[in-house]
Amino acid sequence: MAFHAEGLVAIVVFYLAILAVGIWAAWKTKNTGSEGDRSEAIIVGGRDIGLLVGGFTMTATWVGGGYINGTAEAVYVPGYGLAWAQAPIGYSLSLILGGLFFAKPMRSKGYVTMLDPFQQLYGKRMGGLLFIPALMGEMFWAAAIFSALGATISVIIDINVNISVIISALIATMYTLVGGLYSVAYTDVVQLFCIFLGLWISVPFAMSHPAVTDIGRTAVHQVHQAPWLGSINSLDIYTWLDNFLLLTLGGVPWQAYFQRVLSSSSATYAQVLSFLAAFGCLVMALPAVLIGAIGASTAWNETEYGVPDPMAKKEADMILPIVLQYLCPVYISFFGLGAVSAAVMSSADSSILSASSMFARNIYQLSFRQNASDREIVWVMRITVFLFGASATAMALLASSVYGLWYLSSDLVYIIIFPQLLCVLFIKGTNTYGAIAGYLFGLVLRITGGEPYLYLQPLIYYPGCYPDENNIYIQRFPFKTLAMLTSFFTNIIVSYLAKYLFESGTLPPKLDFLDAVVARYSREHMDKATLVKSDNIVLNELAPVNPRHSLTLSSTFTNKEAFNYVDSSPELSNTEDD
Repeated sequence: MAFHAEGLVAIVVFYLAILAVGIWAAWKTKNTGSEGDRSEAIIVGGRDIGLLVGGFTMTATWVGGGYINGTAEAVYVPGYGLAWAQAPIGYSLSLILGGLFFAKPMRSKGYVTMLDPFQQLYGKRMGGLLFIPALMGEMFWAAAIFSALGATISVIIDINVNISVIISALIATMYTLVGGLYSVAYTDVVQLFCIFLGLWISVPFAMSHPAVTDIGRTAVHQVHQAPWLGSINSLDIYTWLDNFLLLTLGGVPWQAYFQRVLSSSSATYAQVLSFLAAFGCLVMALPAVLIGAIGASTAWNETEYGVPDPMAKKEADMILPIVLQYLCPVYISFFGLGAVSAAVMSSADSSILSASSMFARNIYQLSFRQNASDREIVWVMRITVFLFGASATAMALLASSVYGLWYLSSDLVYIIIFPQLLCVLFIKGTNTYGAIAGYLFGLVLRITGGEPYLYLQPLIYYPGCYPDENNIYIQRFPFKTLAMLTSFFTNIIVSYLAKYLFESGTLPPKLDFLDAVVARYSREHMDKATLVKSDNIVLNELAPVNPRHSLTLSSTFTNKEAFNYVDSSPELSNTEDD
């Protein structure tokens, strides 16, 4: 394949433009946040992200390289097709659920990261445990899409994969480093526009190629391969449902989502942003679906790609850049490549910022350095942005199963964090003992179910499992959802059991080593995890407070709006229980 200097120039220009926008956003907002609040401004953008920018940045967070390439691949692969392209519907429903049930309580209480309510109710130990799957999800996701970008660029302009990955990661890390959420949000606006324009420009040219059969015909008739609408085998219904629930429910508890929610200027805006992003995800999936359908409708032996087709060459995951390369004019394929690059960076920067935000606030500040200055927290964030960006890049270059690791970590987000989030926001009386038990039960059930992408054999063989070509057993039973439900109910049962045993005197108070039941309302614990320092003050008797967030841990969660949304407050729920 020839080296395309024009393609390289187009990519360089695009990257420089994105970097310029990111630096401009950082400069424009460098004085945002009052003295002592700069770290919070970096994490949640001063809580003044409007509807337009907020809608773009939340949509761009989901519409990443994996979303675009994965949707096209699912539609293209024979035997799967559109019926198995679950991401567009799944993520859109996830955003709708987030807007309906999670955005308002999270934003109203003035949290700064997704892990705040866990540390508030369960303490710093549990916050640290939940940070592990949250970090794994963000890091492996960033690594997976960096890896996909490198392969995509190498397909079209034939440059070294490693160079393209490193340069892309450097650009995304650089503007995230200098501007935080502001830079990420403003570059997302540009990137989403590039994705939309680049892919839609490519579709008519690819569809009009002489080797492409009418996609309306190939949707329901077998021409070059099975119809691209696809079908769901009766044996695979439970697998389909398991994966769909993972996308829909497991798409909620991500810091990248809640970072946008918490940056909104009000709880209502946070809900509206979620609904706008749900619509945006569906719209942005359309060109990817069409490109997958075009790939399935192409006689590849009539193109320069030749035979065998991409499926036979095991290049189905690259069907989108292959369509751009071989079915579009050269200058059009470069537009499409810019779109894919934009998709990758719009997700990678969000993941890197999310990971560094949780570490700086929930691990470094709230767990170890409660009296750390705002300047210190800002520098910790900058250092971790660089370290996490470098780590994601290294994994993209070195790991052979990045996608397998991401699949496993995203499962852990669904199985562990989602049920914990339900409990901490909506279930009265749960405590640290139940949270730890639910965490461990969910983790064990997921790992013992095996993971084909990592060649992990299951230890529990559920009904319907069968061996694949590598003799790794595939589970048809919806064991991921079973693990999630087990984690959820274990949390509730163990929490109430511990509460009963301690309060009835069956277990002596000295055995409450986590201070989760007997000592929950001691002054030490109140200073650590609740809204007020004294347990004899009722929240609705408090005078209005200044919405500015103090950096002292005892009032780190205090926010004016919290007192206007007390119905579902975990603190009130716990008070009522006692």
